[in-house]
Amino acid sequence: MRIEVLKSKIHRAKITQAELHYVGSIAIDEDLMDASNLIEGEKVTVVNINNGERLETYVIKGARGTGMVCLNGPAARKAQVGDIVIIISYASMKFEKAKKFKPTIIFPTPDNKLP
Repeated sequence: MRIEVLKSKIHRAKITQAELHYVGSIAIDEDLMDASNLIEGEKVTVVNINNGERLETYVIKGARGTGMVCLNGPAARKAQVGDIVIIISYASMKFEKAKKFKPTIIFPTPDNKLP
């Protein structure tokens, strides 16, 4: 049996941009991507703490060291600049491996930098 478990989480990042007229996705500062073990193209769930919205999209690289967290395309309507979000990815794995798996969770500073 395989189950889905938490793989990566960026807890309480601040939306820095929302670009409606872009193809789609969420752009995340590469420093945050590396620290949270996310890769470009990976599917994520974005949970907006300010308004309760949840959405699924994929990650693209944002400029390293900028703190960028930018919702693009229709997802831009789900958040405003300054909203606080949780970005979550999951992995499918065998049940026994999942019991021992440790997710990568990061807690960025209020300006989306690594502590």
